[in-house]
Amino acid sequence: MDATLGIRTIGLTMLSMVSLASGAASPQLRVRIDSGTVEGSESARPGIRVFKGIPYAAAPVGNLRWKEPQAVEAWQGVRRATEFGSRAMQGFIYSDMVFRDPGPAEDCLFLNVWTPADSAGDNLPVLFWIHGGGFQAGSSSEPRQDGENLARKGVVVVSVNYRMGAFGFLAHPELSRESGHGASGNYGILDQIAALRWVQRNIAAFGGNPGNVTIFGESAGSFSVSILMTSPLARGLFAKAIAQSGSFFRARDTEDDKLDLSLADAEKLGSDFAAAAGAGTLAGLRALPAGEILKIQLSRNEFAMESIFDGYVMPRDSYAAWREGRQAHVPLLAGWTADEKRVYAVFGNKHVTAEAFIASIRAKFGERSDAVLRLYPAGTDEEAIRSAGDLAGDQFIAYTTWKLANRQLETGASPVYRYSFDRKCPIEPGRIVNGAIATGADTGAIHASDIPYALGNLANVPGVPWEPGDRRLSDAMATYWTNFAKTGNPNGGGLPEWPRYRGAADLPVQHLDATITTAPEVHRDRYEYWSADAAAIGQ
Repeated sequence: MDATLGIRTIGLTMLSMVSLASGAASPQLRVRIDSGTVEGSESARPGIRVFKGIPYAAAPVGNLRWKEPQAVEAWQGVRRATEFGSRAMQGFIYSDMVFRDPGPAEDCLFLNVWTPADSAGDNLPVLFWIHGGGFQAGSSSEPRQDGENLARKGVVVVSVNYRMGAFGFLAHPELSRESGHGASGNYGILDQIAALRWVQRNIAAFGGNPGNVTIFGESAGSFSVSILMTSPLARGLFAKAIAQSGSFFRARDTEDDKLDLSLADAEKLGSDFAAAAGAGTLAGLRALPAGEILKIQLSRNEFAMESIFDGYVMPRDSYAAWREGRQAHVPLLAGWTADEKRVYAVFGNKHVTAEAFIASIRAKFGERSDAVLRLYPAGTDEEAIRSAGDLAGDQFIAYTTWKLANRQLETGASPVYRYSFDRKCPIEPGRIVNGAIATGADTGAIHASDIPYALGNLANVPGVPWEPGDRRLSDAMATYWTNFAKTGNPNGGGLPEWPRYRGAADLPVQHLDATITTAPEVHRDRYEYWSADAAAIGQ
């Protein structure tokens, strides 16, 4: 990575906020980085400087499609950094995503910086945000993921775009041979690592401390956090981690089983993809227009939340690495929403019944059905609805994040803090949420509803009748998150005490709602069931 990214100092002294001879902008808005000078803008509310659309790697187009991110070509003069860069190639997948960028493009490797620093010497903690979207959609330009309000709490915020779908996760035998590492795929993760290396080289110029970087993300972003924690290529690039809903651990017997891929499996899928594209060679595949690649990807419904154990980005023994304590030993704050997939269990006019739920469990789990039904009972239709949501949420997100937190607790030699986001977002019935129609009281604290709370961006989500309790919770979460970035401990600022998640006899969970409470872990029996089951696949 160091060689391909051209880590070079070129005499860079990291003098921030330099004033150029033209005097066209105030000194605070021009920053010298290793590829040139960028000029940002001041936020609408003074006090935060914003730098958008900074390229952290060369455009991955032409012969750079499906290659590790390469060094940016240095520019002369001043590059404007006042507009978001294009998001990665993607289809319209999630109806709740709103963007402020020019649109999807292969030329997408941009990041953004929000800084409250007055000078390069401020040495502020850095929060590095990785957006979600199933590795198929999303962008750092989403208003609910804006970094300004976190920056107002005394941290530098960086958010990043990365390649997704076929552009970010296609493996192929020719690509593996070409790489020099005998591996391919995982380009989206390599992009994130390249952006973290950019932070190490440049964030001091914005008043940030490269030795105090916290990676955090939601859904696929949280999944990425777990990969970065185990990847040898990311070692030393961050000091703390926040995982919001997801990790590469997974329960067995889910629709995602096929996504634990060996390199050989991933290369086979890539060869099949090339055949579907009518491209007999890698050169032919690279010659196809980006839109054609995307069209084929969407028609095949592939590349969602894949784990490619390629032996380069992800060790082939990644599960063993966590068992043996070979992951990053950094403080971890992890949790999920209380109703991750409830909106999919109850929506429109399709309601789960006890009879239908029991039948589906028996068809799926066979001789294990009685054990599953003891954990997810269905004595009544109402109970079946609850259990259907719990089961979907556990297999989708909850178990995977629980496993991440517990592995770090067991072998990570660092503090762990656990939370449950319990606040039912006041979404009006009939509104589309994550592709399903919300039914009001049935939706609960659903997947991704925590994002605008944690980042302090309720005001950036229009049309929701936010209540005073929502605003209090959002401010508290943003403070917990920035406290953690500063010290590795979320406590402080007069907030309710958040105890560490320690061991079998002391497993407190912070419940984030209008009133914040702490309670012993519940449903551990469910997660231990999936954990014992997952042991069969080496987790």
